Order: sequence, then structure tokens, then C-alpha cells
Amino acid sequence: MDRYILKLFITGQTPRSQYAIRTLRQVCAEELLDRYELVIIDVIEQPQLAEEYKIIATPLLVKEWPPPARRILGDLSDREKLLMLLDFFNA
Repeated sequence: MDRYILKLFITGQTPRSQYAIRTLRQVCAEELLDRYELVIIDVIEQPQLAEEYKIIATPLLVKEWPPPARRILGDLSDREKLLMLLDFFNA
């Protein structure tokens, strides 16, 4: 069983950032139980990571593992789209 590695890039503690964090944590808890690692990266505090990952807008979710890698831009409010793009249906 694969363990998902997810990185959520945000810009500060804005309502949009907080919504994306809450939504992602809820979906992961329901769909993946304890089979995921979520790293939240504030690009204001860690601009070098934003540059390394070539982040131009936030919130941006990066699924690093399992392949294929995926990037999802936005507040993650469309749950079905999020599940499909992250391949959680096969989790």
C-alpha cells in the first residue's frame, strides 16, 4: 500500500489558504486514513522552496508520491476533482 506524499504551498494565513488546508486534511483523513504525509509550505516563509518547485500561484497542491506526480491549483473546493486528480480512488 502506497503512502501518499503531498505538499501544499500557501501564501500566508489567508482565508483561502486556511480553507485549502482544512479541505485537504479532511479529504486525506477520510480517504487515506494514516497513509499520507502532508507538508504545508508557506512561500512567504520559505521562498527558496517556491523557487525550487517553480510555484507561481497558491494555494497549490503537489502530489509527489505515488506516481504520477500531480499539481492542483486552487482552494481544493471541488472534492470529486481533487479525488480524481490525486488518484485517491485507487488508494
